[in-house]
Amino acid sequence: MRAGIGFLGKLTGRYRSLVVDSLLALGYAGAGLLLGQERPPAGWQAVDGLGAVLTVLVGLVLLARRIAPVGVFATSSALWILFIACGYWPVINSMPPLLGLYTVAATRHLRTSLVCAVVVAGTWVYAGLGNADNSSMPTVLAQAVLFPAVVFVVGRGSGRLAERNRQFAELTFQLRRQQEENARQALTEERVRIARELHDVVAHHMSVISLQAGMASYVFPTNPAVSRQALDTIARTSREALEEMRRMLVLLRVGQEGPPEGQVDPADAHADSDCDADADADADDGPEDDGAYAPAPGLDLLDRLVERVRGAGVQATMEVIGSPTPLPQGMALCVFRVIQEALTNVLKHAGPTRAAVTIRYESRALVVSVTDEGSGNSVPDKVITPGHGLIGMRERAKIYGGTVTAGPRALGGFEVRLVLPSPTDGDRPDPLPTPGLGDVRSR
Repeated sequence: MRAGIGFLGKLTGRYRSLVVDSLLALGYAGAGLLLGQERPPAGWQAVDGLGAVLTVLVGLVLLARRIAPVGVFATSSALWILFIACGYWPVINSMPPLLGLYTVAATRHLRTSLVCAVVVAGTWVYAGLGNADNSSMPTVLAQAVLFPAVVFVVGRGSGRLAERNRQFAELTFQLRRQQEENARQALTEERVRIARELHDVVAHHMSVISLQAGMASYVFPTNPAVSRQALDTIARTSREALEEMRRMLVLLRVGQEGPPEGQVDPADAHADSDCDADADADADDGPEDDGAYAPAPGLDLLDRLVERVRGAGVQATMEVIGSPTPLPQGMALCVFRVIQEALTNVLKHAGPTRAAVTIRYESRALVVSVTDEGSGNSVPDKVITPGHGLIGMRERAKIYGGTVTAGPRALGGFEVRLVLPSPTDGDRPDPLPTPGLGDVRSR
């Protein structure tokens, strides 16, 4: 697709160049014919049929000036010299050779350009000598030096500018391709990381199913009611495990990235988080003594996360609004990771400030917002390339049909907002621990 677009762009550029050169050729030929209708200066004869033919040929040669600049210059100069030798006024056909010199100077080496400039100067002197009785030789010599020199300098400068523009365009294309590759790599790495965490969630569910199945088998002869409760737990947990497994497979399926959700604006830059932030996130997963097989963090660890942020110098508070709704473990992990990433960005970009975490339980959605008041040294309009943090938050929210937005606040500071649809009644698991009451105000 990209190759086709590039070919179409080149074809359009060539067509545009051909149109421009055609207009120039016709314009020079027409101007020469009109100028030839005037009475020439003393010593030159009026343009007749032969002169008109030569004038048209000198102009039409310019059609190929981009294809063969040196050949076009040589042909137009030869026709110009023949025009002068026939006794016609040289000024009539002087512009096409000068344009040919400009093209050679802009597209060919210095030595070739100098030779062409000398040819133009020599032709000008030859025209002056052919009508020496009616010409001022100092004026002729000045024109022979000045006109080719100006055209030569302008042509060389235009050629260097065109070459720099070509190099800049190539570098821009390479940079854009590298940025796209980095974004794809970051997306892949983040999806693999999320898949590992979802794998832990599924493994946890399978452990619960195994324990409940063993207990049901053990108590079935003596206590059918407890056995029935265990089977209900197995059914509910297995459905949730299958749903998490489906989400993990969709996440890892090749070619499911889909089109970008929208262009990244400068506001997203505040949500930037590189590998160092990822490392910070890993360090904040849970208690300090957690090992490699610790359960995935959930809402029960938010108090500890906020406390660690306070210890780093940010006056952080947390508020829960509405009646807490039990969340699937994967969705709870998503909420924890987004809050963790947003608070990490507050530490990195805002420094010592105030931050507020709000968890709002609505009838059809769970809304989480992390806001900060910013710092005095922050520049709201500064454009910074977004890193992996925002990509990770959006990917996590997308798994559960949610969205993440990030941008500056009207009153200053920054806000990260997560919106997740509420789980259906059939998908709701047993209640999970909700955040503690430290600095949490419920209403």
